[in-house]
Amino acid sequence: MTILVDHADLLGIEAELKKASKNEKEVGFVVPQRNSFGHAFRDYDAESERQKGVMNFYRKNHSYQTYDFVKRLREEYGKVNRVEMSIWECCELLNDVVDESDPDLDEPQLEHLLQTAEAIRRDYPNEDWLHLTGFIHDLGKVLLHPSFGGLPQWAVVGDTFPVGCRFDSSVVHHEYFKENPDYNNCIYNSKYGIYSEKCGLNNVMMSWGHDDYMYLVAKKNNTTLPSAALFIIRYHSFYALHTAGAYKHFMNDEDVENLKWLHIFNKYDLYSKSKVRVDVEKVKPYYLSLIEKYFPTAKLKW
Repeated sequence: MTILVDHADLLGIEAELKKASKNEKEVGFVVPQRNSFGHAFRDYDAESERQKGVMNFYRKNHSYQTYDFVKRLREEYGKVNRVEMSIWECCELLNDVVDESDPDLDEPQLEHLLQTAEAIRRDYPNEDWLHLTGFIHDLGKVLLHPSFGGLPQWAVVGDTFPVGCRFDSSVVHHEYFKENPDYNNCIYNSKYGIYSEKCGLNNVMMSWGHDDYMYLVAKKNNTTLPSAALFIIRYHSFYALHTAGAYKHFMNDEDVENLKWLHIFNKYDLYSKSKVRVDVEKVKPYYLSLIEKYFPTAKLKW
């Protein structure tokens, strides 16, 4: 299955935001047609050795991510009492991590973080909160690191989706949900499940992974990043929502506004992945200054 981004919608959102920021220069990021492997982006059917690993990943992810599992992991890791370290120390741990769910990239995660942040920085120089969001959005993948607990890939990465309600057919490799115990549970398999219309995404339990974990870390360390930044961090892997338009019946007014920023961010998160390296030492002082601006303490609780 190939999931395509509605570029017309993205351009419309960008135009609105440009009007609100007079000093912003024209968006210059060019969306590439192919990923670093020569395939279309997010093409989960392209034949390659990496694609076989991606399919195996989603079989486990969709089978094991139940409501009870998510609730237990969120309570456990939401205590943020495992270790204290700086954001940059966390970034360095990610040098050892490769995301097995991603069909577009096999580079260390630090490379992807800087590629995303620098692409945003070039096009939105006045939105420093968005630069930092790009830089830290995947830091929750530290859960994969052996020194940090070493959770399995299926419990950390991949597309996210709500649990406690019906699994939408737009979720990648939806067929594997049939092996999930919640699939046939009458409490969880209706459109609304245990939730209600316009209840707000904040009240919807998402599959456990790096998105929700980094959101909890930022929130519980009293970040001053705006609501849109936290929304991006928490839902950037929620492709069923921001690409396919599913689950919108749970959104409240604040979600609708924040989704505009997530649409913009998604282009940079997805299409900035490449083999082009970023000079880490050159850009490091800038991102350290943003961390100091938006986080009250140098050492965060994780």
